[in-house]
Order: sequence, then C-alpha cells, then structure tokens
Amino acid sequence: MSRKQTVTLTNMCLIEDQNGHVVVQIRDPKRYRWSGVAFPGGHLLEGECFYDSVVREVYEETGLTIHKAQLVGIKHWPDQEGDRYLVFLYKAIDYSGQIHSTDEGEVRWVKKSELPQLDLAYDLLEVLKVMDSPELSEFFYTQKGEDGDWDRNFR
Repeated sequence: MSRKQTVTLTNMCLIEDQNGHVVVQIRDPKRYRWSGVAFPGGHLLEGECFYDSVVREVYEETGLTIHKAQLVGIKHWPDQEGDRYLVFLYKAIDYSGQIHSTDEGEVRWVKKSELPQLDLAYDLLEVLKVMDSPELSEFFYTQKGEDGDWDRNFR
C-alpha cells in the first residue's frame, strides 16, 4: 500500500448568530453533483493556507467576512480512484457584512433547529454533529465490503 495519494482539499463553515440562526446555501441540482441545503465552503487554491481559503470561500459565496473562524473538525473519505477527499470544518460566530446569493446558490439565514426539516445536502447533519460537538473531531467513511456500501464513523 502506497503512502502517497492524491488529495482534494476543501472546507465548509458553520456561521452562527447569537439567536440560533445559521447561514445556509441552497445548491442547485442542475449545477452540482450534490445539491440541497449546505453550509458555505469550497476548494483550496494552490498555495493557499486553510484559514484563508475558508474566509475567501465564505465571502465569495455569501458576502460575509468571517473573523476568528475555528477549525472544529474534518470530514474525509476515499474516492473510487483511491484518492482522498478532505473537508476542513470551521465554525464562525464573528462576522461582518450582509448576506447575498450568488451563482453558487441562494443564501439565507435559517433557524439551526429547523435544519432537519429542510432538504439537506447529503450527510449535512453528520457534519453538523462534528461541528457542534467538542468531543468529536472527525467524520469519515469506510467501505464495509465489496458491495459498495459505506459506514459512517465518528472520532
């Protein structure tokens, strides 16, 4: 087994206000492989540090500038080619600016407690579990067998 592999680096950020609302983006199924309500985020640019990438992505997708975002966990899985996909999970309660929608999708504030009733992007509640739990830092998939099924794991 090789110790080297291709890795895709991405981020996602939970932006929360003092009243229990979070910023979500509604991704268009016609434009993306995965769609539904998600938290803002995206890919790192070559040479970009992780923190700067999440600040940039949040600004590009929502119009908000986040301050003092905290790295709260990671999500990862191997893809079909044996490469690794990493999502660095951030949380921000300090921000400035006004939200606006973009080509990436409609952006809005929603009550965090209402997230389970929305048409969420795949596994967003599991991601939220890691973002909100000080006992967890990792959410990852492992393949359970030849049939292609996946186990969801937390650490």
